Amino acid sequence: MLSNKTLAPEETEPPMTETISFAHDVAAGTVPIDIAYERRGAGEPVVLLHGVAHHWQAWEPVLNILAAEREVFAVDLPGFGASGALPAGVGYDTHGVVPVLAQLFRTLGLERPHVVGNSLGGLLALELARTGHARTVTTLSPAGFWNESERRYGFGVLRMMYHAARAMPEPFVAQVARTAAGRAALVGAIYARPGKRAPESVVAEAQAMRHGVGFTPTLAAGRTVRYTQDIPNVPVTIAWGAADRLLLPRQGIRAKRVIPGARLIRLPGCGHVPMNDDPALVSRVVLDATRPTAGATRSSGAKALSACASASASA
Repeated sequence: MLSNKTLAPEETEPPMTETISFAHDVAAGTVPIDIAYERRGAGEPVVLLHGVAHHWQAWEPVLNILAAEREVFAVDLPGFGASGALPAGVGYDTHGVVPVLAQLFRTLGLERPHVVGNSLGGLLALELARTGHARTVTTLSPAGFWNESERRYGFGVLRMMYHAARAMPEPFVAQVARTAAGRAALVGAIYARPGKRAPESVVAEAQAMRHGVGFTPTLAAGRTVRYTQDIPNVPVTIAWGAADRLLLPRQGIRAKRVIPGARLIRLPGCGHVPMNDDPALVSRVVLDATRPTAGATRSSGAKALSACASASASA
């Protein structure tokens, strides 16, 4: 059970969105990688990884709460948002993306940061921990714990959303997104409370899905994904939205069986992307899981600012 506390607003460092370019070694030589990210706050470094066809703005509802205590890096995954596509020879599977993210950490001066991921980002976070690149891992409805019928269903929903985003003109999306009912039609598959999502955010999400060059190769790579590796030496938190309609909550039970030392938390009233449905609850889960520990340091890290989030969850 997580503690109930009252949120005390604190001043944070101003937001800073950047694109960083770095060289990445592959079998054929060295290739350039461009990754966009949003940095806020000060303190222990926490990296946030979004899901397939999304962008770093998925974390916007919780960013300022987290940044009151942590230095937060919300990353656009390769091929999504403002990040560049992966170059030829680098795949969109975990074998291709995880080394890119590990190189990103080194380039940013992050030494085994805390990593938080939603959906695809959760799968990548687990692999980063298993391969020694994360101090702690917090996953929100991570991919990879499905059976075949669940995978087909989830991928089918994502493909429908993708093709709809590509087919609908932006002015039409903007018009539909003006009403709560319209937002439910557009993004109700991933949010339990789509009416809470701002219209402009829904329009931006449709744009991110439409232009996400990593969507098709990521889903192709995901057809054979089944996560079966325990991570015994890294603290792992698995949180699952009780109203997740994309990756069903029973997959959290499977995840707990694969990683028996993980803490499994139910997120009442939350869907597949829970940051929008209950920002205070998700923030409290992340802050509890990323309490300052020795070793998760950044060369320019500053002392964390104090804040508390009002939330509760049950394992």
